Amino acid sequence: MPLPNEHIFFTDDIYALPDGQRAELIDGKIYNMAPPSRNHQRIILELSIVISNYIKNRNGSCEVNVAPFAVFLNDDNKNYVEPDISIICDANKLDDKGCHGAPDWIIEIVSPGTQSRDYGIKLFKYRMSGVREYWIVNPERKMVNVYDFENDEATAVYSFDDTIPVTIYPDLSIKLSKLI
Repeated sequence: MPLPNEHIFFTDDIYALPDGQRAELIDGKIYNMAPPSRNHQRIILELSIVISNYIKNRNGSCEVNVAPFAVFLNDDNKNYVEPDISIICDANKLDDKGCHGAPDWIIEIVSPGTQSRDYGIKLFKYRMSGVREYWIVNPERKMVNVYDFENDEATAVYSFDDTIPVTIYPDLSIKLSKLI
């Protein structure tokens, strides 16, 4: 008996979703997204402020974008993600629709519904697409996994009480317990 064909979705299918419904598209599969918690949003806000202020104070050219913000990881129409925070240093990747290509740094805040994706398929997709640094912030465990893809360094795991060094900005470090 033949296996059933799995339906492949495209970015047009994401844009055709009803207003207010958020989803990501990874390798042609749609993953619906629940609204974030208040704590989730607070972490995004505080981290994005620290990073944005750091860039501005150094007259940097990188741009901080927070979800919902479209990232088209590959040069195809089967991958569309909305990372919680995306830092993009190449302005040529940006247009009114979002980022076309890999951001330099992505931060995902783990939610119960996204945990397996954040630690699994997104980790793989981000690494393979050229993201330089990836943080997974887990508010429940008060832990941060830091992946330095640019230097192929092993994963580092930090607590919210640790001062976490930022790989793409050697003179920036962040202590989450001071922010939230």
